[in-house]
Amino acid sequence: MLIKNARLVDANGERPGGLRIEDGRIAAVGEGLCERPGEEVVDAAGLTVLPAFIDLHCHFRTPGLEYKEDVASGSRAAARGGYTFVNCMANTKPVCSSAAIARSVMAQAEEVGLCGVNQCVSITKDFDGQTLDHLRTLPEDIRFLSDDGRGVRSSKVMYDAMVIAAERGLVIMSHAEDMDLSPIDYRLAENLETARNLYIAQSTGARLHMCHVSTKEAMEDILAARRRGVRVTCEVTPHHIWFSNNDFRVNPPIREKADVAFLIECMKRGEVDAIATDHAPHSPEDKAAGAPGVVGLETAFGVCYTKLCCEHGMALAQLSRMMSRRPAEILGLHRGLLEPGMDGDVVLADVQRPYVVDPDKFAGKSHNTPYGGMTLTGRVKTTIRRGKITYQDNE
Repeated sequence: MLIKNARLVDANGERPGGLRIEDGRIAAVGEGLCERPGEEVVDAAGLTVLPAFIDLHCHFRTPGLEYKEDVASGSRAAARGGYTFVNCMANTKPVCSSAAIARSVMAQAEEVGLCGVNQCVSITKDFDGQTLDHLRTLPEDIRFLSDDGRGVRSSKVMYDAMVIAAERGLVIMSHAEDMDLSPIDYRLAENLETARNLYIAQSTGARLHMCHVSTKEAMEDILAARRRGVRVTCEVTPHHIWFSNNDFRVNPPIREKADVAFLIECMKRGEVDAIATDHAPHSPEDKAAGAPGVVGLETAFGVCYTKLCCEHGMALAQLSRMMSRRPAEILGLHRGLLEPGMDGDVVLADVQRPYVVDPDKFAGKSHNTPYGGMTLTGRVKTTIRRGKITYQDNE
């Protein structure tokens, strides 16, 4: 495949030119690339070509909760949003506490073929808050652990988990929430558990990734921990930088204007590693009953481009760093830049014309979104995975 007449943007900057993909990898980038006989040619005139997006935090609901989302529908939503790889959480039914379940989900994704999946395994077995025996027998290809949705209540259990993680080269993904404090003060619940986990990571030397950071205090503690040498990365969601003082139910909750402003400043300074969607599909009945979460894969780029680039003047290269390059580095993937040798996963986006979000056109099963009817700039037109088109906007 040859993509021509493009504006090429990645974490290293932007330039005009074209891009050739051969055997699933980027083979050449630059100006003066000539068409070859029999080559598929994509004319990107008027569009911007970016590395495809990578989501560090999402929920495909397989196994057991497929009425909300499944691997096929989640993959379609990902492709429509410009994603070619996602990292799925373990709060399934049953809980993903084994390599067998994780590998089954990943194999289903490869069979669908639209989006690669890394499936996390739970920190504690079956989310029981105590048992860690399964962590000592995980094979080398299972590296990411998370009790997302509830966190680990016991400090001793989290300490023991991080000791094992440090010994075995695993990554702890922290849902920072002190469940005993959540009914009293959600903010305090996030801040206290963030600080606790950072100090445990410092003591054990474990790699720690802080999920959906939403408060100024939590972000300040992460930055301070980095200065102390803690091996910590972090993510922020699109909805936590778009909304403030809003009662749409997500966990952690939508925060105050001062939190949003501080998170955006940290993003502009390069202190936030990744934008992760926390794509959390629910049925209308579950959402009406109070289930927390928002679907995010299909709106993430438009939300972030509108908020960060259009409203706050962030360079698109910086946004690409958080949506592609740093997530790839954290997951250990050879992608996220428009360079020869990288995986041939790219997105063609229209960053000029605004569009209106229509949830009825979502490719995923669930439509629990607060963005319906909103006008965004930054629309994914084509998604390409390994040199094959996985999504084409026919509008």
